[in-house]
Amino acid sequence: MNPALIFLMADAMNEKVGRHTDLFQSVDMVGHSGGKLKFKIECDALSTKEWDCLAEIIYDNEPRNFGEVVGIPRGGLPLARALEGYATGKEEDPIMIVDDVLTTGGSMNTFQMDYFRNRDPRRGYIGWVVFSRIPLEHSNGWISSLFMMPHVRKQ
Repeated sequence: MNPALIFLMADAMNEKVGRHTDLFQSVDMVGHSGGKLKFKIECDALSTKEWDCLAEIIYDNEPRNFGEVVGIPRGGLPLARALEGYATGKEEDPIMIVDDVLTTGGSMNTFQMDYFRNRDPRRGYIGWVVFSRIPLEHSNGWISSLFMMPHVRKQ
């Protein structure tokens, strides 16, 4: 087979044809919460198939049913779309709130409070993120993470 044709076929299979975005990026930046970060987790690099796989892993590791799933804009929306098929649609099941990266927990906690401001709080909620930069005990126990950064500091 012609090597150029093989290259074109491989490009056609990649849904991000013509560009490559690294998932982990070494950059000095200020995060959404205002803190200084030395690296970025760029979840826009994930393909739809990868979001679907992450959703399946979350579903397999979440023991509770959930009635619906909502994503925190913007990062949580692809994960919410991938998890929609696992929701029961039942009003008695809790709502799953999702995001891509948890840095301080502020976005998740603020979204949860705002979301339930005009809803029945007895329904309950479950939180999931793909990556957590902090120990989850800072999240009041309602958020789970697939991947968590180790918390060993250099002296």
